[in-house]
Amino acid sequence: MFTRQQIEKFLFLDIETAPAKAEFAELDEEMQLFWEKKARQYYKVGPDEPFDVAGSYIEKAGIFAEFNRVVCVSVGYIRWVQDRAKGHFRSFCEFDEKDLLQQVRELLIKPEVSDYRLCGHNIKEFDCPVLARRMLINGIHPLPDHLNNHGKKPWEISHIDTLELWKFGDFKNYTSLALLTRLFNIPSPKSDIDGSQVARLYWQEQDLEQISQYCQGDVRATMNLVLRLSGMELLTE
Repeated sequence: MFTRQQIEKFLFLDIETAPAKAEFAELDEEMQLFWEKKARQYYKVGPDEPFDVAGSYIEKAGIFAEFNRVVCVSVGYIRWVQDRAKGHFRSFCEFDEKDLLQQVRELLIKPEVSDYRLCGHNIKEFDCPVLARRMLINGIHPLPDHLNNHGKKPWEISHIDTLELWKFGDFKNYTSLALLTRLFNIPSPKSDIDGSQVARLYWQEQDLEQISQYCQGDVRATMNLVLRLSGMELLTE
């Protein structure tokens, strides 16, 4: 599927998000109303039907850029040393979202990174749009070229999305990274947490280290998936 030379120009990326506030009650009244409308649409619950709005916020706000915050961004790249693939990683994990996003922007605008292609699982539908929106919400301008897709045609967006690769033109189903790693006998990226627990680790336990390890695990898994799809050996641990 890809050559070594192509893969060495991929910047693998994954992000973790959490609700913007620790509790629904911490939102101002207007944002609470906006969330309730969004949540009822998402869960297909009528305006007069009973609904746990506060619970839905904790459960799902993290997936919507208007209601979440980026808490970790992990990136990585692959190099071959003596015919063995080695992964190199860096994670940005901060309580100050604006500072975190500034650091990510500074990385992405570096000249030596400009000709890399971003690669991730569901990166076109989640990671890149969320990063772009959260940067703008935080007043970070201009957007890095990697994230600024305004006016571009679909075929002009160079990101490598492993979810899209696996679809082979089939748009009926979503296939998780965890399932693909199982199918291709790739060491699982999951630790003793999953994405639904990131909010708790961030707001209640303030455990950035565990969030960072979890996020970086997904980057490593995506690297290995690309290697497997290309008929290559997995990363050297």
